[in-house]
Amino acid sequence: MANLALLEEIEPSKGLSNKPTPKKYKKGKNRFLKKSVIPHLILAVVGLLFLTPFVWLVLTSLKTSDEIFAIPLQWLPEKFIWSSYTDAMQSIPFFNYLWNTVLICMLSVAGQLFSSPLVAYAFSRLQFKGRNFLFFLMMATMILPYQVTMIPLYVLFNKLGMVDSILPLVLPSFFGSAFNIFLLRQFFLGIPNEYTESAKLDGASEFKIYWKIILPLSKPALFTIALLTFLAAWSDYLGPLIYLNDPANWTLSIGLKAFIGANQIDWGMLMASSVMFTLPVIVLYFFVQKQFIEGVTLTGFK
Repeated sequence: MANLALLEEIEPSKGLSNKPTPKKYKKGKNRFLKKSVIPHLILAVVGLLFLTPFVWLVLTSLKTSDEIFAIPLQWLPEKFIWSSYTDAMQSIPFFNYLWNTVLICMLSVAGQLFSSPLVAYAFSRLQFKGRNFLFFLMMATMILPYQVTMIPLYVLFNKLGMVDSILPLVLPSFFGSAFNIFLLRQFFLGIPNEYTESAKLDGASEFKIYWKIILPLSKPALFTIALLTFLAAWSDYLGPLIYLNDPANWTLSIGLKAFIGANQIDWGMLMASSVMFTLPVIVLYFFVQKQFIEGVTLTGFK
């Protein structure tokens, strides 16, 4: 025992002390700064840069006309003017435009959720002749911009007597979208085949496999296409401008131009109505951001 104590005094055994050496502590601290603190600071700065236009929009809606055009630039108003919001809702049939916009968005989302998963399931799970050719033909339609098909589509809907209604804005959603079909097809390919094969052994039909197995496992991708469709329909300006002639059928994107006159622009009410137009999109994204990011991230993994 005496020899052992003397040996420990002369050469302390390694590993008995859990305290990190200053060199190791410094390396761990530098690694933490490089991998955690600095990237988060950069992301915070970039996020503030992207947030600046919206903050300026909100502050401008609360200013007087003199403060909006003040030189030098005045960020904060001396007194918050909330009357621009009430005046904006009274100057135009705001809630009528809001209802038209929400109706078009919800019907567009319902159409995409009905049609796109069905087509994507056929392209990903069913074996039939010419499947790859039809898939590439569908993907080729993404090359054509909307401006190319705008006039033929207008002539078609005019012949069908659907102009000046919401049908031209909603009906195409029930025939699917090439991008949404591609997104869902890639997600369906990532679902293991063992699930569907075991269901077929139990006697399940293709539609039952699609409804009971594939769709419940594809909720992140479905949330993604629902959000993208809603945002596209909510912010669409060209479509309502072409097809909606009666002001009673206008959407919010068209109704906002009422604040832009021939000789002057009421910037206070225009900014206030723009805030009310933008805010629902931001709130919606905060509710579904987790599913949206998960759907985009998992798409393509097999």
